[in-house]
Parts: sequence; structure tokens; C-alpha cells
Amino acid sequence: MKRLELIANQSVQEEVILALEGGVPGLRYTLIPVAHGRGPNDWKLGTTVWPEENFVLFTYQEDEVVATLLELIAALKREFPKEGITVWTMRVE
Repeated sequence: MKRLELIANQSVQEEVILALEGGVPGLRYTLIPVAHGRGPNDWKLGTTVWPEENFVLFTYQEDEVVATLLELIAALKREFPKEGITVWTMRVE
């Protein structure tokens, strides 16, 4: 089993969720709708100086489902190359 964690700009939140739910029917996940922080290029703080914000989505899935999700996320990254879509996976017991 793996934990998949995705962070991206809020501007693509709906597209990301629709793609993941469409590719894995019945997908269960946790969504943290507002995440502030600093990435490699800029800040996402929700302020007048740094107005953008990110979201975080994570899920625990079997390896074959994670492989499908990673393919879907790779397609989203190609479609939205400037929205900071980043994903990590971690093995969990």
C-alpha cells in the first residue's frame, strides 16, 4: 500500500479531482483546500503580495491504483505545466 500526496495551485483543483475520480471510480481521498507555503519559484500565501494558494490531496491505495493515479497526474501536468502540480508516493504498512 502507498500514500499518494499531491500539491497544486488551487486554479486546477476541480480539474485534478474530476480527472482522478473519473480514472478511479469510488476513489477516496482527503482534501486540504487551502495550503500556504513556498515552492521552488514563488510563495503561495493568499495575501495581496502573494495571492495564490495551493491545495493538498492525499489518498492511501494499493500499488496498482497508485500506478493509474500517477498516469492521470502525468497527463494533468502536461495539460497544466505552470500550475505546480507535484506528487509524491510513500510506502506505508
